[in-house]
Amino acid sequence: MPEIPRDRAPDSSLGLLLDGYEFIGRRARRHRSDIFATRLLLERTICLTGREAAELFYDERRFQRAAAAPAMLKKTLVGEGGVQGLDDVPHKQRKQLFMSLMTPESIERLGRLAAQEWDKSISRMESRAHVVLLDEARETLFRAVCAWSGTPLPEGEVGTRTRELGDLIEGPGSIGLRHWKGRLSRRSAEQWAAGLVRDMRRGGLSAGANQALGAVAHHRDVSGNLLDERTAAVELLNVLRPTVAVAYYVTFMAVALHSYAGITEKLATGDLDPEWVVQEIRRFYPFFPFVAARVREDFEWHGYRFPISTRVLLDLYGTNHDRRLWEEPNEFRPERFRDWGGDPFSLIPQGGGNHESGHRCAGKWVTIELMKVALRMLSSSLQYDVPPQDLRVDLSRMPARPNSGFLIANVRRAG
Repeated sequence: MPEIPRDRAPDSSLGLLLDGYEFIGRRARRHRSDIFATRLLLERTICLTGREAAELFYDERRFQRAAAAPAMLKKTLVGEGGVQGLDDVPHKQRKQLFMSLMTPESIERLGRLAAQEWDKSISRMESRAHVVLLDEARETLFRAVCAWSGTPLPEGEVGTRTRELGDLIEGPGSIGLRHWKGRLSRRSAEQWAAGLVRDMRRGGLSAGANQALGAVAHHRDVSGNLLDERTAAVELLNVLRPTVAVAYYVTFMAVALHSYAGITEKLATGDLDPEWVVQEIRRFYPFFPFVAARVREDFEWHGYRFPISTRVLLDLYGTNHDRRLWEEPNEFRPERFRDWGGDPFSLIPQGGGNHESGHRCAGKWVTIELMKVALRMLSSSLQYDVPPQDLRVDLSRMPARPNSGFLIANVRRAG
């Protein structure tokens, strides 16, 4: 039985912080292998990249999510007790809570609300000399998802709650101030969300069963019990926070429209399908770097042994840039999606696998809808100047973003 190639460093945690999104890909190329072993936070970890590895990773007979996510992720981004850390029947039952919100009618409604909020946002931006698009997109999307989910959002709380959800997204990729801000904001956001769940259950708020607040507040676990308030708060935030995270894609979309000539014109003439542009942005730009699981029980794959309970990381960013899957992967080419077949293991910016029962992100359709709305806004509803700024993307920073957040000036409505 061959040994899994090993990283030479006694612990690669510092290397992960330095290399960020390229951590797995660089070492996989060094080992000339889609699999290698390393130590992260003093724990043996197997790293995987590529389509075949993604298909393996989403085999629920071999992997589970319980105790897989690092503490720094649970203390900031995803919380504790949420759907991401469940397996088997509890996971499938909890996943249906989220899938019930993803009907075509519901997603279309969120798109309409987002379009309305972008229209209001344009009015706000017109009155300001300069706008950081990332910040504006966070607030706009947060307003839209609160209206969609039945979550009350007093105007005086918009800035605070938007900042807190932004901190949750920024927190897990750092060990310094960003991380501790994420922890503090996690605590505050959960208290806020738990209060909403409590008010909902007592009849002080009204949200339909097809809205996230009502669905979460009245959801029952496999034993028939209502979720405890903290778990319900975590799951409500698991609706709100990923929607705010789409702001990073919106910002990268603006970078693409600015950096690659002809996209706006081709969209206007119909030579480019908006879906192709959205999918290429999801493939090309960094979003999640990797996802984690643990081995359920010993098994072999290509002769390599995977011991029970071993932590495994799947390289999302590297798979989206795999030359075996994507021609000229480091080139921005929306046309590549003209005849794309929708393979769930090659395009995995938010994970891969089965939507209905597996661990693939339930919010993929929401992400795509919100990105299409933003694309229409940026390409046809809005005009602006792009001042000189630092648009470099540091792949060691997780989550990655243009260094400037994409600064725009002289904002005005098109037409």
